[in-house]
Amino acid sequence: MTSIEVWAPRARRVDLDTGDAVIPMNRGDRPGWFHTTLPSGAACYAFRLDGGPPRPDPRSRRQPRGVHSPSAPDDPAAFRWTDSAWRGRPLPGAVIYELHIGTFTPEGTFDAAMAKLDHLVALGIDFVEVMPVAAFNGDHGWGYDGVALWAVHEPYGGPEALRRFVDACHARGLGVLLDVVYNHLGPSGNYLADFGPYFTDAHGTPWGAAVNLDDAGSDEVRAFIIDNALFWLRDNHIDGLRLDAVHALIDTRAVHLLEELSAAVDDLATHTGRHLHLIAETDRNDPRTITPRGDGGLGIHAQWSDDFHHALHSALTGERQGYYCDFGDLAAFGKVLTSAFFHNGTYSTFRARHHGRPVDTDTLDTTHFIVSLQTHDQVGNRAQGDRIGASLPEGLRKVAAALLLTSPFTPQLFMGEEWAASTPWQYFTSHPEPELADAVRKGRRAEFAAYGWSPDEVPDPQDPATFARSKLHWPERTRGPHAALLSWYRSLIALRKAEPALTDPTFAHVEVHFDEADRWIVVRRGPLHIAANLSPAPRTVPVPSAEPPTTILLASAPGVRLDGTALTLPPESAAVIRCAEPR
Repeated sequence: MTSIEVWAPRARRVDLDTGDAVIPMNRGDRPGWFHTTLPSGAACYAFRLDGGPPRPDPRSRRQPRGVHSPSAPDDPAAFRWTDSAWRGRPLPGAVIYELHIGTFTPEGTFDAAMAKLDHLVALGIDFVEVMPVAAFNGDHGWGYDGVALWAVHEPYGGPEALRRFVDACHARGLGVLLDVVYNHLGPSGNYLADFGPYFTDAHGTPWGAAVNLDDAGSDEVRAFIIDNALFWLRDNHIDGLRLDAVHALIDTRAVHLLEELSAAVDDLATHTGRHLHLIAETDRNDPRTITPRGDGGLGIHAQWSDDFHHALHSALTGERQGYYCDFGDLAAFGKVLTSAFFHNGTYSTFRARHHGRPVDTDTLDTTHFIVSLQTHDQVGNRAQGDRIGASLPEGLRKVAAALLLTSPFTPQLFMGEEWAASTPWQYFTSHPEPELADAVRKGRRAEFAAYGWSPDEVPDPQDPATFARSKLHWPERTRGPHAALLSWYRSLIALRKAEPALTDPTFAHVEVHFDEADRWIVVRRGPLHIAANLSPAPRTVPVPSAEPPTTILLASAPGVRLDGTALTLPPESAAVIRCAEPR
């Protein structure tokens, strides 16, 4: 017999509907809670509130027939785990790899993704970050329209397939991070408001009513989110969560939800003896997000730094539109390397206001910041989903990789980046409702019309071909320039792991020199210097060091030469050199 309970404070009566019987539920000791047991042999169930239509369980563990259908029980404890010795991995020194299950392989399932894990191990990856898998309506999508936050999307293989994937990752020494969305739910199949005050009109969001974190009834809503996070970490052996757009979690209470969540996760880590991580996506440039709770912060373990991406992307491509308008020169990239944020209280032209807050580089270390050259957002939110490799010559692709993977921060790759995948990553949906599909299609075209794109140039998100185009083409990674770039990524990651200076977490040991006119930059990391020539002409670059350079550890192109303290770099190339330690 399986215990079933539900929070429905607005209901006078709640019945459990198994399809074969309608069973009245009992009121629990906690206000608003109802409970009963699921009869033996019952495969699915739903709730009826005050005699209304059947509704899936807000904490449903499975939705085998879709998000509008009855829920099914699922017991993670019944899975035969083989990772009892696994204690997780620390974030410092790690390299993260972001992937989307539906497009990572032709099959688009967890089991198919398992077959590619050895590729990630050979690349040198430490953590696999899986984009959201919470059940949503339709077969394919990015995952940010999830509505059954405890259930795994069935087309990916469901909850058992997720556990097989996690277990297989741990067997290979790979940690697993899961992208979760707590700031909104999708538009189709969201029945939470039928059960209780999960949303509030006290705050507005781009998605409508805000998740209720601070209004009447918010205690249970916060518990719903924290219990969900612990469910993934504890019951499904996930090693960490990437928290989507936490700036959209509007919470005016004295103890912010993120502070409460970080305390709960730290308690679980202590109890289990495992490394557990919370990574925030936030556009606030506020280091208080990752400041320890004891020092007045929220206690999140790491956060994305979009400024790093913007500074590197615009320096490489010359793009200055939209949020790139304050970036583009090497000075911007140099500032990010030494302070994590470009906008740290400075004026943001894009926002038409001052933005951000300075990082205390004496108390926060560099590994708290996750940086990238590409992410699902930065590629997929371009009109045609074109990757940066589509617009960069081969030399600059290698320069970009060198600047990312030797940076003082925690680097993250986006699937296929390591071989300059020719496939785009486009915005795709499969909403079954015609009116919703049409609204998404029109909204996408209107969004890019403001940037001068013709509607015919913006792929239709609902067209199955848009989804198919976004799937990786694995055979190309062994061919020509793709294979050469993959070898370069492997060499850079191996060097990062072999050289302690490249994982030194202190800002104090980062020094940047550059020449805007000649388009070169040198980043000093202790005894190592990373020199990059972004220009189409050779450059002779001074190596500022107390001791002369002695060794070229890695070079992206032939023709790199050392002559005393001068380094000659071919066009669009990079090198890592070692200087003798000062006496």
